[in-house]
Amino acid sequence: MPSFGTFLLPSDLGSDFRKIWPASIISNLGDGAMLAAGPLLVASITTEPAAVGAAAFVQQLPWLLFALFSGALVDRLDRRLMIVAADTFRALVLAGLGAAVLLGSSPLWAIYLSLFLLGTAETLADNASGALLVSAVPKAHLGRANARLFASGTVLQQLGGPPLGALLFAVGAGVPLVFDAVTFAAAAALVARVAVRPPLPESSGTAIWSEVREGVRWLWRHAGVRTLACSILVMNITFCAAFATWVLFARQRLGLSETQFGLLMSVGAIGAVLGMPAYHLLEPRVGSLTLLRAGLVIETTVHLVLALTRSPWVAGVTMAVFGVHAVVWGIVSTTARQLATPEPLMGRVNSVYLLASVGGAAIGSALGGVLAQRFGLAAPFGIAFVAMVLMTAVAWRPLRHVSVRRVPAAD
Repeated sequence: MPSFGTFLLPSDLGSDFRKIWPASIISNLGDGAMLAAGPLLVASITTEPAAVGAAAFVQQLPWLLFALFSGALVDRLDRRLMIVAADTFRALVLAGLGAAVLLGSSPLWAIYLSLFLLGTAETLADNASGALLVSAVPKAHLGRANARLFASGTVLQQLGGPPLGALLFAVGAGVPLVFDAVTFAAAAALVARVAVRPPLPESSGTAIWSEVREGVRWLWRHAGVRTLACSILVMNITFCAAFATWVLFARQRLGLSETQFGLLMSVGAIGAVLGMPAYHLLEPRVGSLTLLRAGLVIETTVHLVLALTRSPWVAGVTMAVFGVHAVVWGIVSTTARQLATPEPLMGRVNSVYLLASVGGAAIGSALGGVLAQRFGLAAPFGIAFVAMVLMTAVAWRPLRHVSVRRVPAAD
């Protein structure tokens, strides 16, 4: 019988994954801590709702501005060194901001600037990480590798990191920032030990904007990957619009206290933790196409149930199911996209997908409050249900194209 360590890190995932996954675990712990500590830091300086909300937007803004160009750079440069550089840069920014906070000299503009710089580095690191994984793990085992990355990210960012961040913030407002800096530095050191170095394409003198267009054009012409990108765009618009006022929905429509709302959030996170074993159980038996189609149906049903229910128990079960679905969909869609995309285009295609994902979240967040204010707290869920019914109908047949294994590299 294999040991628990062998089960978590089987040898067939490759020796480099033994560095990539721990690096992801460490950085996700720091990011999870900042999910709680970041808003607490901004709120300790200003109580203006617009100023607090602007902090999240400032960190998302680089994705809208630079995501496509980051993807082109990932396909031009050494992906391993790009991750090391981005993580090191983030460590320095966080260490500087943490020191300033601890010394009592951190104006709001400095926090916004730091968040913008962190978001910019994130566009490079996240793009490069997905591309590096494809080079480091055998293609047949990408699903298993992605399952571990998604599961650990969920546990640390949603369950383990936030309580730690709040605890560290109570010790000192700058302590979580310094802690996150240390996690990025440690992650950079681990990735620096990764041995795989995929060959870089020969320089053709092509302008970077032309390379960006090549990635966009390839994604749009591939029916399966295009459908995945359009699906995540609509899914994130509808989800973020519906859940933009989730705390008000929970308190006013479900009748939950603040503590009970926290428990409701934990139920969704626990469901997400079950996503990895659910993927391992279901994918070999029913296949990726069935899981993707089932995911669309589940997400559509979640919005319908929440639009109609006033029961916290029904909402809790629904969110647990949604948590499982979200992780399974993430694993399957990411793996399918990685297998379908030619390696020389990996960064650019991934950047288009991430732009659709983050862009959809930004649009949904902006719409959700307006819809809830105008039509009531349940209205965004009802509108999301209708939109997802249409998306499911449109995506159902084209999703069959994600079953391809590999395609020839672009000429």
